[in-house]
Amino acid sequence: MGVQDIVLSRDHKDAGEFEDSKDWKPENIHRCTRYGKCFSGSGRSEEEAVIVGDSPVLEAVLEMVERVAPTTSTVLIQGETGTGKELIAKAIHNISPRYDRPFVKVNCAAIPLDLLESELFGHERGAFTGAIAQKIGRFELADKGTLFLDEVGDIPLPLQPKLLRVLQEKEFERLGNGRTHRVDVRVVAATHRDLEQMVKRSEFRSDLYYRLNVFPVLLPPLRARQEDIPKLVTHFVGFYSRQIGKSIEHIGEETMGAMLSYAWPGNVRELQNLIERAVILSSDGVLPNPLLSNHQETVTVVSNSSTLKEVGRALILQALEEAGWMIGGPEGAAVKLGLKRTTLFYKMKKLGIGRPIRGAGTRTPLEVLDHA
Repeated sequence: MGVQDIVLSRDHKDAGEFEDSKDWKPENIHRCTRYGKCFSGSGRSEEEAVIVGDSPVLEAVLEMVERVAPTTSTVLIQGETGTGKELIAKAIHNISPRYDRPFVKVNCAAIPLDLLESELFGHERGAFTGAIAQKIGRFELADKGTLFLDEVGDIPLPLQPKLLRVLQEKEFERLGNGRTHRVDVRVVAATHRDLEQMVKRSEFRSDLYYRLNVFPVLLPPLRARQEDIPKLVTHFVGFYSRQIGKSIEHIGEETMGAMLSYAWPGNVRELQNLIERAVILSSDGVLPNPLLSNHQETVTVVSNSSTLKEVGRALILQALEEAGWMIGGPEGAAVKLGLKRTTLFYKMKKLGIGRPIRGAGTRTPLEVLDHA
């Protein structure tokens, strides 16, 4: 596709943008596909939490969403980190008969392993040390609605049979109580991991995988929907211009060409973050090329290292800093480095890496980082 300078109007608004959740109805899914932009409401602002694009691969995904949304079937959304799995999960909920019921989400990778069972199923007071009050779990909170299990591939093996049971039997017990609770919950799960390969390596239960994989939806990486990049750039430039209070009126041909030719390993999330940075750095109403500064910083970190050990240490520290010293989760350092959380812990311990405490001259223990 040709690349040309883009001139932005000060008050542009795409057709098909729905102002609030009341406008999101099953009959509007075709408008979503046609115009490529619709409200999908995830805890972010309405303007930011939208599905942008009209490429054939994205339209195919939205067609799958339309087909499965009216059912109660379990959906497994798979795709690389940053492809918008939560947006698709919310879209499924919003055009389903449960659209006016709770949409509850839980990031299975961001919760410490020993607390995940309580988070999902709840506990009674005194069920374990520190349980000073009764807690209602996410399954109960999502009764009659939808539960979004993000990063479901990070659920530990010992907890998987209990999850399988609630998916099949619609019942569970809180920790510390033998009473059985029944729920009516539609489960939408997501992961960036290859669950089929995890099953072969005995890292994930096959019966749970088959139960989750009733209706798979595969999200394409951004590099597979290159024609959507100009629309995404324009959308995020408009959003951050209004949020930051800067006027961006021009995106140069060279800047857009660079973004079209880039592979985007972090997908839409990486594009969004770089556009935010570029808007902050902009002057005279022109969007600078955010990829230049991004690559320069990466090269600087590696070039200052003289040994393989120092290179590895520098890369881990860089990933930790970018992730705010969060190790697990879809935006954690482990994902950025392509490592398992346990593997990253081992490497950090071996290299003596801990989070610095300003003014204290000490480092935060790895156990504390895991709970951050």
